Amino acid sequence: MRDNNSAPYWRQRRTVPGFGPGRGDREESLLAPPRRAVGRPARFFTVHLGFTAAEPSVARELAVGYAEALSLLRPELALGSAALSPADAWHRAERLFCGALGPDGERCADVAGHPGFHHAPGPGGLGWGDGD
Repeated sequence: MRDNNSAPYWRQRRTVPGFGPGRGDREESLLAPPRRAVGRPARFFTVHLGFTAAEPSVARELAVGYAEALSLLRPELALGSAALSPADAWHRAERLFCGALGPDGERCADVAGHPGFHHAPGPGGLGWGDGD
């Protein structure tokens, strides 16, 4: 019986002669440079922060606090896309912030399910919608 450290014979790496000039009558390399002239466009990434909490309501409060604090330190973070999920069930993620679209294209920065008007981010942000 083999242990997990020894690879099966068909998965072992062997060195082979490389592709390059001087092979047969080809002078150019068979490996071409990337076809894209410029770098890749920016893509979205997600960071997952783990913490402990006694119950889901406490976890939500902590997660909102962490997200708001990180957005103050790094304004380029997408605060509206912050979500909370149990550590072992990412498929059950819940949005932390409302994110309703306002008349000028801004998104509501209040917590999800808030009562009253929607509010744009920042102090003195525009308020809209049906509220009390």
